[in-house]
Amino acid sequence: MATTTPRTTPRTAPRTTSGRRRRQADPLAAEDPDVLRGWYRQMVLIRRFEERAAQGYTRAEIGGYCHLNLGEEATVVGLLAAMRPDDYLFTNYREHGYAIAKGIEPGRVMAELYGRTTGTSKGWGGSMHLYDAAARMLGGYGIVGGQVPLATGAALAIDYRGGDEVVVCQMGDGTTNIGAFHEALNIAALWNLPIVYVVVNNGLGMGTTVERSSAEPELYKRASAYRMHGERVDGTDVLAVRDAARRLVERARTEGKPALLEAVSARLKGHSVVDPARYRTSSDVEAARAADPIARFRAALLAAGVADEDALTALEEQARGEADEAVAFAASSPHPDVSTLFDHTYATPVANESRRLPADALYR
Repeated sequence: MATTTPRTTPRTAPRTTSGRRRRQADPLAAEDPDVLRGWYRQMVLIRRFEERAAQGYTRAEIGGYCHLNLGEEATVVGLLAAMRPDDYLFTNYREHGYAIAKGIEPGRVMAELYGRTTGTSKGWGGSMHLYDAAARMLGGYGIVGGQVPLATGAALAIDYRGGDEVVVCQMGDGTTNIGAFHEALNIAALWNLPIVYVVVNNGLGMGTTVERSSAEPELYKRASAYRMHGERVDGTDVLAVRDAARRLVERARTEGKPALLEAVSARLKGHSVVDPARYRTSSDVEAARAADPIARFRAALLAAGVADEDALTALEEQARGEADEAVAFAASSPHPDVSTLFDHTYATPVANESRRLPADALYR
């Protein structure tokens, strides 16, 4: 059932500061400082990577469509921190940061955006179709909700084979209104499949607010229709996302119980690189900037003494350098030859497969 855990303190709480209350006041105290600094570096890397991707798109170095994770870095890093390397990840088309956090080299991700042979899909997929079977990153899907039935099928395959991997299926808030979303959750609940559905709710399905498009705008509650556990988490808090996702992923792994996690995280830019986001008010923009997850995490690290200004600046410079290296790698990589256009259409050979190009004659 869809539930939330209220964060309240007993009225009779003692005035003395216990160890438990100190941990609540300083959630970073129990964490490995190296891990925390690594998360910060990864979040900054995703930010700098996406900024460079936006530049590449405006310079016509990146074609097709391009959707960025700007503002969602805490959700991305927290979610992947809760997964094992052998767990499977399915995403929508806003997936660059997820690919990097899943362990794919930033240069290969950028090369795919640039349409080069060194990219994750050999340059034929582009921004919306990142794929790496070795990393168990199985898309990148351009069709809204296209990943949801496939992710559910992967969870069924794991269950059928008796494995202990888990599938995490990320999507945007607009996906919760399509039929496949409900069909998939229904099947997952009926068959107890090891999958966690993650809705990144940035409040807007392209340019339409969730409140205007969803009769139930608290999207995690939709899980209750299938007697599935659902909860909402602050998507700008990397620790909160990690903790919630870890709990649900391990529950799916050990008990075969699917779940729906809603991470509320505002995007800092429009729906895509070319979207000026004029449907947003100035107060909306300011609220999103005020909730910037990187600035928030940076302040928390400084306050907890995990790192000082010099250390964080050094991590930021490393991330910037890695993003620059990714661009240089992509720009220097070769374009695919036209003759390879159909090489990966099917996983196995198909008889009478058409390889006709648009300019070719239909009959010879």
